[in-house]
Amino acid sequence: MAKKMTKRDYFNRILSYAHEEDKEFLENELDLLDKKNAAGRKPSAKLIAKRNADADLRAAIVTEMEMGVKYTAADMVKALPTLAAVEDMTAAKVSYLMRDLIVDGSVVKGVEKRRTYYWLSE
Repeated sequence: MAKKMTKRDYFNRILSYAHEEDKEFLENELDLLDKKNAAGRKPSAKLIAKRNADADLRAAIVTEMEMGVKYTAADMVKALPTLAAVEDMTAAKVSYLMRDLIVDGSVVKGVEKRRTYYWLSE
């Protein structure tokens, strides 16, 4: 199966046989692609605020969980008082927040009978 060509590939191919008056335009388009895909861009203020709010929620989840108790994401939404205070908290949002806690090692994830459970690591 052939590799799908990207926009950059098309511009480079056209640039190789373009007339001199067209090359400036194509080089400018390649520069715009470089700016758009820059990995060194600063995160937006909205993204920074979301990350901070998520970090606060993760900390609240860990402090509210009891040692030795297994929770599903739906159980956490219902049982933990800190999460009940957040209006738009869903089981999907809890699962999203738990991924970083699992990577940190503060929470363990297990699957039993096709249900996912989370508990504090010891």
